[in-house]
Amino acid sequence: MAADNSSYDYFLQNNPHNPNNSYDTSSNAVRKPVYEEKTETASAPNITMKITPPKRGSAVKMFFAALLALLVFFLVIYGRVETNRMYRQIAQQNELLEIAQSENVRMKSELEGKMTLKNVEEYAEKVLGLQKLDNSQINYVETQTDDIVEIPDEDKNLFTKIIDKFNGFVEYIFG
Repeated sequence: MAADNSSYDYFLQNNPHNPNNSYDTSSNAVRKPVYEEKTETASAPNITMKITPPKRGSAVKMFFAALLALLVFFLVIYGRVETNRMYRQIAQQNELLEIAQSENVRMKSELEGKMTLKNVEEYAEKVLGLQKLDNSQINYVETQTDDIVEIPDEDKNLFTKIIDKFNGFVEYIFG
């Protein structure tokens, strides 16, 4: 069964830890095993292992790709941090706005309390020295409505009277 499995045969023949196998180390590119002749009739197939050198510049490309990925990662994190900072500033400014609005409401109610009629009367009496009127201080003034003074219209010349009549007629027609 082991003879049917070529990978198993390959491992048995090319095992570097097997002291029976010896390799030709003169060439770095291709390692070829040196086989001892076997006396058995069934021999394993001749398999060679080709080691390909790493591609030129692949380490540099991987370094720059990792650097680019790291840069993108830090940019995303920085964007999140800045967004969070802006949200905190907005929240602080909203708190300040709410405080200012409540102070405005308080001051308006205080102002309305000071502007009542009672407070105005007290201020007028105490600070300005004013007093309420009593009936003895009221003086009534009587005027005559029967006397009407009429000013006669000025005498107009004939040309002015015609123009006034014409304007009155046009006004009557057109509304």
